[in-house]
Amino acid sequence: MIVAKNIKKSFNFGKTEVLNDVSIEINDGEFVAILGASGSGKSTLMNILSGLERADCGSVVVDETNLTELNDKKLTEFRKDNVGFIFQQYYLLPHLSVLGNIKLGANIAKNSDFQEIVQALGLSEKLKSKPFELSGGEQQRVCIARALSKKPKILFLDEPTGALDEKTGREVLDLIMKEKQKYGFTMIMVTHNQNIAEMAETVVKLGSGKIVEVYKNKKQKSAFEIGW
Repeated sequence: MIVAKNIKKSFNFGKTEVLNDVSIEINDGEFVAILGASGSGKSTLMNILSGLERADCGSVVVDETNLTELNDKKLTEFRKDNVGFIFQQYYLLPHLSVLGNIKLGANIAKNSDFQEIVQALGLSEKLKSKPFELSGGEQQRVCIARALSKKPKILFLDEPTGALDEKTGREVLDLIMKEKQKYGFTMIMVTHNQNIAEMAETVVKLGSGKIVEVYKNKKQKSAFEIGW
């Protein structure tokens, strides 16, 4: 379980308040969408929950680990051992092949058994290719494979379909959901898209750095049922 209490975060030496007294609880295996307009604080909240950034005030406890109390080295170890990331930007290393990029995640977890993920994502024929030889959808699939090959307990996604067309975006979301059902990790997705939020179990709406609404979807829609 992730429990964040009274999170506050500002930038520009306190002049720009991004999060103001945000508290949230996320259960193991839950799919939570953090929904909000640009500038609402949703990416900053994700970064704090994942240990990429530190809050100015408040606490974040993941299972029995208080991220607030960890030094930088321990925080890096926590992310390495527990967390996977999929971003809108692909962040693939251009000099490495598809296989090399995927192994960056697999090697962290000392996981040599990631071929099932590669096959499920349709990358078996692309392992020798470099990122510049791939389409946007294929590059995003490599990012997904890299993240999942870490065997993360928690998967964080920041607008993962923002750079994709509708057809590819739906396919990528469908693949992510299939992998979640298979491996059962907790999933936290940041999005400004109300339609994509309909895929989640729980939706947390942010506005001006505060949680303005939390609700459960009565029915989780598939990637092919949502609007676009």
